[in-house]
Formats: sequence, structure tokens, C-alpha cells
Amino acid sequence: MAAAIPWKLTVLAAVLVPVPLLLRAAGSPDVAVFAAAGAGIIPLAILMGLATEDLARRAGPGIGGLLNATLGNATELIIALTALVSAASIAASDPAGSNSLVDIVKASITGSIVGNLVFVLGLAMLVGGLRYKKQTFHVKSAELQVTMLALAIAGLAMPELFRLSSRETGVLPAALPDVSLWIAILLLIGYVLGLVFSLHTHKDVFNPVAHNAEKPRWSARFALAVLAAATALVAIEAETLVGAIQGLTKTLGLSEIFVGVIVIGIFGNAAEQGTAVMMAWQDKMELSVGIATNASTQIALFVTPVLVLASVALGKPLTLAFEVFELVALILAVAIASLIARDGESNWYEGALLLLLYGIIAVGFFFHP
Repeated sequence: MAAAIPWKLTVLAAVLVPVPLLLRAAGSPDVAVFAAAGAGIIPLAILMGLATEDLARRAGPGIGGLLNATLGNATELIIALTALVSAASIAASDPAGSNSLVDIVKASITGSIVGNLVFVLGLAMLVGGLRYKKQTFHVKSAELQVTMLALAIAGLAMPELFRLSSRETGVLPAALPDVSLWIAILLLIGYVLGLVFSLHTHKDVFNPVAHNAEKPRWSARFALAVLAAATALVAIEAETLVGAIQGLTKTLGLSEIFVGVIVIGIFGNAAEQGTAVMMAWQDKMELSVGIATNASTQIALFVTPVLVLASVALGKPLTLAFEVFELVALILAVAIASLIARDGESNWYEGALLLLLYGIIAVGFFFHP
């Protein structure tokens, strides 16, 4: 087992991870802290990919993708919860700053869903397609995730429609927090039912027993330890990175919505990016697609409802009234990804199309006021 440990990668992570913490303690510019934190996430994401690959050899692509998506999304959840706690603590003294943090949390939700579904999946298909002319994946599993995402988009759109309707009738949407809370509960129920469907009642379809599977290199306990430790460190690095966002926006003149959707979306999804690309390079597109789609579904149906429930407990309710611009970006991401995934095959050109779509969305948010 000792020979299987990637010592060079581990040493690189050990060197890079403390740097942003030291820079922040030394009062260095936020741009430098941000860059150092981003660099520290990369080797950790690769380690997560190695551990996930090892666990997937035991559990199958369905559970393997679910496991990686769950631990990968812990980063986004920790970032968002930290922002909500800060928003609640400064609500009385700085209402504008508190609302700004809540808006960044909403933007990060949009960025995580779009980033996983378009950028991560597109990058994996592009990289895998450069090595293999055609790659295949389980179309039914992808269809299930897209269907669950369609439910999530409907749930996220309803509060904004409720708000716009209330504005037109001249009635203040005082019930908006309650609408968001009940929709969050229903989305959470939908996520649980999806897990029961794919991992229990229809597990033979979505997580079939693999024959002639590769043997794991590590023990399950060791792989889980590596995955958990890397995820925890990624969360710390990501939190440091987000802590430098405010200074970064002032220095570079970036809007908050762009930072939330694109910048936090990319770095928050670093773990999924590294793992999905690695799996695609090894012609394991089934696992790559599972990681990208599971991560998007978890953000929409699990992380978002949890944040709404947590915000109520913190006394700073997070409503699901997303901007129309964000909702359109979500709808486009789900629609295009579903078209590409419906045949169960991928190639480098489809990956390039998804990356171009992500670029189009990024341009829109960059110039969004």
C-alpha cells in the first residue's frame, strides 16, 4: 500500500496548502491570497480523484459518482454557510453588507450548478475526446439527473415569479420567505426520493454490478481517509479564497454576481473538475458524467434547501428569488446538457460546445450590472 501513495503529489499539497493561510496572516494583498488558495486546491482535487477512483472500483460508477459529488459539494456548502453566518451577524450594523453576502450565496448556487453541468462536464468530454474518438456513458442515469434538475429549476423559478407577480399587483411579497421555505422542503424530498430510486429500488439499472472490474489499489478505509482529509483541506482553502474575494473585486473591478457565479463557481468545483477530467482521460466517462450531473443535482436539491433551512435558523432568511438572468442561465445549462447527454455518447466537439456555452454565460455575467 505504501508504494501506491502519491508522495510527490502529497508533498506538493503540503507545500501549497499553508501558503494562503500564511499570506493572510501576514496581511498580504487579497489578490495574492486568492491566487495562492486557488493553487493549493489543485493537488488536493487530484488526490480526491485518486481516492474516488479507488472507491468506485468497489462501489460501481453510480455510488462512486454520488460519493465524490457529495464530498466535493461540501466545499460549496461550507462557503455558503460561512457567508450566511457572517450575514446574520452583521445584519443589524450593516444591512447592505449583509444583503450583499446573501446575494453572493445565491450567485454561488447558480455558479455551482452551471459550473458542474456545463464547465466540468464540458472539460471532461473535451479532454476524454482528445484521447478517445468516442466515449459512452449510462444514458438512463443522465436522464434521471436532468429530470431532477428540471424539477429544481421549476422550484427555483417559482419564488421569483411570485415576487414579480406581487410587484405587478402592488402587494408586497411578505410571504416570499415562506414560499421559499416550503419549496426548499419539497426539493429536499425530491432529492431523497431520487436516492431511493437510483440506489435502492432501481439500483440494478443505475449502479449495476461490474464484471471484470479493476482491483482497488488502497483499502476502503485508507481511500476514505484520503478523500475526507482532502475534502476538509479543500474547504479550508476555498474559505480562504472566498475571504479574499471582497478585496479582489475592489482591486480588479469585478461585480459581485460575476464573482459568485463564475469565480467561486470554478474554484468551488475544483474537486469535481479534477476528478471528472481524470476519469474521462482514463475512458471512464460513466463516472465523469455521474460526478458532474450528481454534483449539479445535489447543489439544486440538497445544498440549496439546506441553506434555506439554515438561514431561517440563523434569523437571516435566504429566499429562492433568483434574478431572471440567473434563472435563464440555469435553464440554458440544463437544456443544452440534456441535448448532449441524451444519446449516451460523447466526443471532444460536444465538450467544446459546452465550454463555449460556459464562456457565453460568463461574458453575460461579466457585463451584468
